[in-house]
Amino acid sequence: MAVRRPPSGEPVNGAAGPGYDPYAFEPFAVTVDLAVFTVRGGALHVLLIRRGQEPYAGSWALPGGFVLPRESAEAAARRELAEETGLPEHVVAALHLEQLRTYSEPDRDPRMRVVSVAFTALVPDLPEPAAEGGGDAAQARWLPLGEAPDLAFDHAVILADARERVRSKLEYTCLATAFCPPEFTLGELLAVYETVWDTVLDRPNFRRKVLTTPGFVEAVPGAARLTGGRGKPAALYRAGPATALHPPLLRPEGPTR
Repeated sequence: MAVRRPPSGEPVNGAAGPGYDPYAFEPFAVTVDLAVFTVRGGALHVLLIRRGQEPYAGSWALPGGFVLPRESAEAAARRELAEETGLPEHVVAALHLEQLRTYSEPDRDPRMRVVSVAFTALVPDLPEPAAEGGGDAAQARWLPLGEAPDLAFDHAVILADARERVRSKLEYTCLATAFCPPEFTLGELLAVYETVWDTVLDRPNFRRKVLTTPGFVEAVPGAARLTGGRGKPAALYRAGPATALHPPLLRPEGPTR
């Protein structure tokens, strides 16, 4: 690509000081990509869009797009998520997006040099996206993570990194309680961990760790719920005041289920 320079004798950038030439650097684009997860029907789901334009027309991808010249990366992420999925703007505005990392391999996009800032979120109770996507998305859907197809660009790498990030968040935060009813059994809380971590946990050990972690859950006095079988009704709990887990509730080592 030809490098554009100002006419001879014209200052390059007075504010930048002498010797700095911004035209000596080849321009590149900045994009955002979003890995948004939720738990539905006992399975971890990811929000994907089917691309309606080249490159990779017809392929599934993470929602995202180009950052506009006067726009921050986070603002672009929220705008693209609303445009491509049809999720209500107030829902998108309220999402807690966590910056994952930057992806900058030179050939990650066949159009030009593109650097992407990726965000992730694990959110309960998100609605269905619009049947038809907007922007360059032809369709948007929640898909079970285990059934996710091959993805465009390097989005499979981003998705794997994001999945590891949300798994880690359950180790150190109280996020799992947000995926339970307002009053829940420890079995329901266990199911969230097993779903996100894709593993089977030891129930007595899990119960002990939850109940001895300060502020994680609070017992609902006198409340119980039948959970099937012939055992006694299970006690009910609600989310406690803590936001971080001390000590952390660590994943078991070894293969997942």
